[in-house]
Amino acid sequence: MRAAVYRGESLVSVDEVATPAIGDGEILIRVEACGVCHTDLKKIEYNLLPPPRIFGHETSGVVAQVGSRVTRFKPGDRVIVFHHIPCGDCFYCQRKLYAQCPVYKKVGVTAGFEPAGGGFAQYVRVMDWIVERGVELIPDGVSFEVASFVEPVNTCVKAVEQFDPRPGDVVLVQGQGPIGLIFTMLLKLKGCTILATDTIPLRLELSRQCGAAFALDPRTDDVAGTIKQLTEGRGVDMVFVATNVKGLVEEAIRCSRPGARIMLFAQTSDKERIELSGASICVGERQLCGSYSASVDVQKEGADLVFSGKLPLHLLISHRVPLDKIDFAFRLATHPGEFPAENPLKIIVRPQEAQGKETNA
Repeated sequence: MRAAVYRGESLVSVDEVATPAIGDGEILIRVEACGVCHTDLKKIEYNLLPPPRIFGHETSGVVAQVGSRVTRFKPGDRVIVFHHIPCGDCFYCQRKLYAQCPVYKKVGVTAGFEPAGGGFAQYVRVMDWIVERGVELIPDGVSFEVASFVEPVNTCVKAVEQFDPRPGDVVLVQGQGPIGLIFTMLLKLKGCTILATDTIPLRLELSRQCGAAFALDPRTDDVAGTIKQLTEGRGVDMVFVATNVKGLVEEAIRCSRPGARIMLFAQTSDKERIELSGASICVGERQLCGSYSASVDVQKEGADLVFSGKLPLHLLISHRVPLDKIDFAFRLATHPGEFPAENPLKIIVRPQEAQGKETNA
């Protein structure tokens, strides 16, 4: 089969590799769609993990083969797969900190080499503990592309539920890339008044379609003034930092009221640094929190939000690319400002597509 293999030194090459063999409790999925996620892009750009690996974890496809002990699935089933599932019993699982569970940290989906998700390949092997609890059937009428959003939507639902926003809360969402737009959609369902910020005009336009009351470019618009007007000078109740642009966390402090909650969602690299006044947290009684990866507790809820069509996720897809154009896809996703004519947003890799068939949405 063909796969995009990370070779180190920020290099990914599309190679012929062996199709994974499966065990008795495992399944083989023919990958039809896999979203490009910035978590994987950081691992590649900053060489955070040793090569070789095949990344990609927002995966949907068709069951191609099942092991002899598998009873829940059969060849031909349309499915999405999570690449992490916790043990459910350890110290961290008992406290619902699933992403810190040692079993959760052990990736259970691979296209070969050290397990790393494997969605940027034509086939992936799903290991037994993932088969048991980390695979969901895709209903008829839902495309593979939309279904591939189940994992990222889960991560956002997890973060939103951690803050439990109330109707009428004024919330700032910094960054309107795919994740920021999903936050905007979810917060709209919660009845919040949303201020969305970004520097790309198309993303600001989409944020209005997804529920933002105000879509502001911080380079030209008075974000702080708008917030003061909305909140009688207090500041927003919550901030979701959905991009890792330098200085945004400091801006979140300045735009939030005393007692506000600030969610760091995009700060996933050890190389990122934030410098804050201790008093802005202590004296201001703010809560600075983090949320990372998916939760089994919201797995069904997140999948239902995607499959039901309650979230207009199709609006987020900007490009569909075959494997041989994956390097271009990564550049689009990592440096969208360098490709204004492309208007990149969510990029979907289609491993079964013929070479050279990249299309814009």
